[in-house]
Amino acid sequence: MSAAILPLATTYNICEGLGFESGIDRRFGEARIFYGLYTALIVFGAGFVLIPGLPLLRVILISQVANGVLLPFVLVFMLILVNRRRLMGDHCNGVWTNLTAVITSLAMVILTGFMLWTGVKS
Repeated sequence: MSAAILPLATTYNICEGLGFESGIDRRFGEARIFYGLYTALIVFGAGFVLIPGLPLLRVILISQVANGVLLPFVLVFMLILVNRRRLMGDHCNGVWTNLTAVITSLAMVILTGFMLWTGVKS
């Protein structure tokens, strides 16, 4: 399931970020870049896992560690975005939500730093 969902989500983000027409509800002629990128990502992913001798469990582990290391950066940018009144309107974070989010983000940054420090140290 994720072999189709992850490339689709990535394609949506790239196309929306760069201003290209996107959506699976569009015809190919309306969103050529969207469908081309989606197809390329699926072909790349399928080709990658078909590499002979590739240790797939190690690849999965490394990708999950990378997700965990990058998560604090994503959280910081998300906090910046959800606090922009111009962007979020009435749905902007309140004081208590911000406090909880900042504490959680700081804990993630500290724990990630600790994990990296102990990994490099040993």
